[in-house]
Amino acid sequence: MVFLPLHDANGLRRIRAPFATRAILAVNLGVFAVTFLALRAGWLPEAYEISYGYIPAVASGLADLPPAYRILPQPLTLVTYSVLHLDLWHLLGNLVFLFVLADNVEDAMGPWRFVLFYLGCAAAGALFHGACQPDSQATLVGASGAVSGTVMAYLMLHPRAKIWILAFLRVPLRLPAFLVLAAFVLTQLVFFVAGAGDYSYAAHVGGLAAGAVLTPVLRQPGVPLFDWSPRPANAPTGEGGA
Repeated sequence: MVFLPLHDANGLRRIRAPFATRAILAVNLGVFAVTFLALRAGWLPEAYEISYGYIPAVASGLADLPPAYRILPQPLTLVTYSVLHLDLWHLLGNLVFLFVLADNVEDAMGPWRFVLFYLGCAAAGALFHGACQPDSQATLVGASGAVSGTVMAYLMLHPRAKIWILAFLRVPLRLPAFLVLAAFVLTQLVFFVAGAGDYSYAAHVGGLAAGAVLTPVLRQPGVPLFDWSPRPANAPTGEGGA
């Protein structure tokens, strides 16, 4: 990972607290903790993610799950895959982006619209991943599609907000959001085209595209796109950026 966001100087304007963002963070952390403990106790099979993750070949009808793994209707895995993570670092790498950026996106949309937005970006990430490799029997897990959509929304809403990042996981820098997040978007596109890495950059690109489409639709009336006047972190209304 090229950088991690640490903090943004961009206070809330319309909501008192980002309750939907906190709930999403709590669900992801809770699912990881429960599955970890359940695996240790032997209550879950080692391949439990086959039941709850997104498998393109199963979704496209080119393969079928063994009866023991048919727990959910297949369309639900467009959402459930996003709360499963490979390991602690996979989880934290996704949640740190949500912790820093998602509160301001929720502020622009309101909590219920933000939940709809988040789930829509997650589903779009899985669908685009499946469209790119419909015969794949590998299981897709992780919140990266939803996170990528959130990054795109923040970029479209608050391009001038200042973000502290940890570049190359070593160097702290304070930069405008449009530099940091545009670099993230470009990196995902390059990795997708190059077919690089162990992660599904198709899911990231699907989430980015959904974020670009849904942000103008789901923002609240009066919320501008590409707002170049960010509220400082100590603004009197609402909380500072997470």
